[in-house]
Amino acid sequence: MALLQVAAAQDAVAQCRQALALGLDVSGSVDQAEYRMQLDGLAAALRNEDVRKALLAMPAAPVQLAVYEWSGPGFQRVLQDWTAITDEALIFDIADRLQTVQRSAAPPDTALGTAMRFGAGLVAQRPACWKHTIDISGDGKHNTGPHPRDVQQDLETQSLTLNALVIGADTAEGGEARRVELGELVSYFSAWVLVGPDAFVETAVGFTDYEAAMVRKLLRELEGMVIASAGRAPDNQTRILMD
Repeated sequence: MALLQVAAAQDAVAQCRQALALGLDVSGSVDQAEYRMQLDGLAAALRNEDVRKALLAMPAAPVQLAVYEWSGPGFQRVLQDWTAITDEALIFDIADRLQTVQRSAAPPDTALGTAMRFGAGLVAQRPACWKHTIDISGDGKHNTGPHPRDVQQDLETQSLTLNALVIGADTAEGGEARRVELGELVSYFSAWVLVGPDAFVETAVGFTDYEAAMVRKLLRELEGMVIASAGRAPDNQTRILMD
């Protein structure tokens, strides 16, 4: 029985259509309430009916999913190790587990370049997958470690895609100030973080919008992979949604 289980697991990896690693920002700019909204938002996005359908759209070649969080150069924590998404029960199990995760002590720094490099190391663990995708969620620019542009140059030589989910500040002012700040972050991530010809930036207008933004992003990535497998390329435009 054990040998059969190992063989089944190896077959799932061999037939993987996409290795998808999600990196969550837990630097000092993310307070405890925002941390919880981020984890709970991702859990809710995975439970979303359309996302579940997209994850399970190609049963013979399942998605491999991993989740990690990051802050300073020395802090990256894997919350969900690589798992082949073969049925709905697994999706709900992962979502439930994410909602039980408690915040760990982490440095306040924002080592965005290191987070990119760590994600690349993760997807490299799944060489047999047809596509390798890293997602970096973040609410600010890097302030320590290697600059994202230098890491970006290294990653452009690899066969992977790096998308971003930019989170705007939950400020009382809102309006034009929020629009300008979010626009600057989108420009920064577009210039120095994205990797791959079909890479894109999704936006969340504050952490309260994180779940909806994550649903949009996952659907675009997962459905894009199914479309691409049929010989059609996904749209490559940056999406910026504002109040």
